[in-house]
Amino acid sequence: MSDDQPSTDGEHPPEGSDYVSDRAFADFPIRAETLKGILELGYDTATPVQAATIEPAVAGRDLLVRAKTGTGKTAAFCVPIVERCEDGTRVPQAVILAPTRELAQQIAEECDAIAKYRDLTLAVLVGGLAIGPQEKILDDGAEIIVGTPGRILDHMRRKNLDLSSANMLCLDEADEMLSMGFFQDVTKIIDATGDDRQVLLYSATISSDTQRIVDKYLKDPENIRLSTDGDNVDSITHIVYETGPDMHRVRALLYLLDLEDPTSAIIFCNTREDTATVASFLDRQGLDVQLLSGELSQARRSQVMAKVKAGDVRFLVSTDVASRGIDISDLSHVINYSLPFEAPVYLHRTGRTGRIGKEGTAISLVGGPDLSMRRTLETTHNIKFVERKLPEEEEAVRYRVDRQSKQIRAAMGKLVFESYLPTVRALKERPDGDAILAAALRAFFQWDRQRKIDMGKLDSVGELIQQRNDKLDKRDRNRRGDRDRGGRGDRDRGGRGDRDRGGRGDRDGGRKSDDRKRDDKKGDRKRDDKKGDRKREESTDIGELDALLLADAPAAGEAKKKKRRKRTKSKADSVAPESKKAVDDLDALLIAD
Repeated sequence: MSDDQPSTDGEHPPEGSDYVSDRAFADFPIRAETLKGILELGYDTATPVQAATIEPAVAGRDLLVRAKTGTGKTAAFCVPIVERCEDGTRVPQAVILAPTRELAQQIAEECDAIAKYRDLTLAVLVGGLAIGPQEKILDDGAEIIVGTPGRILDHMRRKNLDLSSANMLCLDEADEMLSMGFFQDVTKIIDATGDDRQVLLYSATISSDTQRIVDKYLKDPENIRLSTDGDNVDSITHIVYETGPDMHRVRALLYLLDLEDPTSAIIFCNTREDTATVASFLDRQGLDVQLLSGELSQARRSQVMAKVKAGDVRFLVSTDVASRGIDISDLSHVINYSLPFEAPVYLHRTGRTGRIGKEGTAISLVGGPDLSMRRTLETTHNIKFVERKLPEEEEAVRYRVDRQSKQIRAAMGKLVFESYLPTVRALKERPDGDAILAAALRAFFQWDRQRKIDMGKLDSVGELIQQRNDKLDKRDRNRRGDRDRGGRGDRDRGGRGDRDRGGRGDRDGGRKSDDRKRDDKKGDRKRDDKKGDRKREESTDIGELDALLLADAPAAGEAKKKKRRKRTKSKADSVAPESKKAVDDLDALLIAD
């Protein structure tokens, strides 16, 4: 049997649909206070994964659970964990591990709501946030610990957290967590808990690393497999738009959005660079867009997710940080700017829509590099794609004019504009009239964007651009400092110090220096090799992309812009002609409108 196909002895066949069972929460053996918190969340009837797992988990059984995204897995493990905790002990009794900060915070919110009428304290331990408040809540005492492996281990090393009293441990999205390189961290945390611990493991797939965890730590687990993300999702329509070399993909994305007009969507990109480019371009087209990126602070990422979940953001642009376990209700579309490199990632992405039995739509832009993955999805996962053609430019412009006209009318309010009508009519007759009106529209959308920001709207795109500006400025200062230190430092080192060392010292020092240089070079090569894969994924020259994003940045002065362009030009001259053309084309896209 293969690593990802463990023994299925004793598995429970799924009952009913993926989303509805005939089991009410009132039928479970749980105390009234726990039930009251569940009912206040609006949960009356359990989903199949909840119906199959809550009772054995409450009884203390180890569980290995595989179930489809959006079927209520979070409550399936939070309910038994809350139920089994003793009130008021203020020592850790349960640990819940998640692969990402966003998922950990979402789990914590649901767990805290279920425990609302219990005397239980919950600590959320994730990176990117100040460690002081986390230390305070651990010092006061907490029964339930929810977090990411890195930050939990950090608190353990600092002696803030002792898990020896914890007798329950849950791994959510275990396959993703282990694929991110957390295997050793996870095992250290498990080993720090009590020997009689109960382990609940939830995973979409069972990789070899996940199977190692199962074999080592789960005792006679109840193996529950319902339909998973690998099964075809009947409630999702899968659509592809083929892209060609004659149109930049970000422009094709805009045409797609003009045509499909999604109510709400996550736009998934494979790299941070694509995320920044797409979000910046759509933002400048007047679309309501925010982005999730590891370059943003955790506080800002949390604010973005809160706005998205509340329905206050129409388009979220993100890497796969948002594709695992994030619950966004009523998301109408998932859009793949590019198909991911692995088929399970596509299934997890598209699982963000069509949740809890609702209809959903997954749209993908597919070009040359994506064709192999498309064939894999069709043949291996039986996904039937509906093929559609991108609209011609004239058709896309008509859709865009309708959208932007509505946006302008909505923003006008009580603005007095009638006095400008004669000017507009006159401009239409001038040879440069179109350019002047285009500039006026651009100014309007910039004003409207700033107006919304002044009213309290988040500006994650502008924050990312500003952070990149700051990085460029810091890099410039460091380079100038290195140049300034170089001449004087060499002169200083070549003077009295050399004379003091004398003959033998020079020879010995020279040999040692050469040895150190060789060691340094070897170390540099090792570090370069170690970082190679990650760097290649983000191989777009940071200076080139920053120049694209800076092209319209209102905070950048004209002198700064010229300086950026000059530096970028010197870099662009050294790249291949086709690569340089792609950069120039995207630069034109970002400044055209």
